[in-house]
Amino acid sequence: MDVAAAESFLADHHQGVLITLRADGRPQSSNIAFHFADGVARISVTDGRAKTVNLRRDPRAVLHVIGESFYQYVAASGTVELSPVSTEPGDATGQELLELHDAVAAQPHSDPDDFFRAMVEDQRLVLRFRADGYAGMV
Repeated sequence: MDVAAAESFLADHHQGVLITLRADGRPQSSNIAFHFADGVARISVTDGRAKTVNLRRDPRAVLHVIGESFYQYVAASGTVELSPVSTEPGDATGQELLELHDAVAAQPHSDPDDFFRAMVEDQRLVLRFRADGYAGMV
């Protein structure tokens, strides 16, 4: 698959399925919202959830995104890095999470201070996915 076409497709979409590997090697899938720019898909995740635990153990993943028809899709395979968990309202992770929210949402968050507090309370962090291969049809 053409890399430019795949990356353009990902940049135009914000919902997909993230597939990670359980400890026994079986796949685990999660519906996610993401923002793709500069070769990186960023995803807000919660510490302790299955996908986060899986990726700490094995950073390999697939981001599968469906287009307007069932036959239009991109399956990007690659690896992830995880940011630190947001521990102080407005810390660097919280700032990146707000940028991510505003890139995916229809409008900017109406109360950033409330957002930052929620990110700490939820133990949120940023998953940064970098693809090293693409398959699909766009």
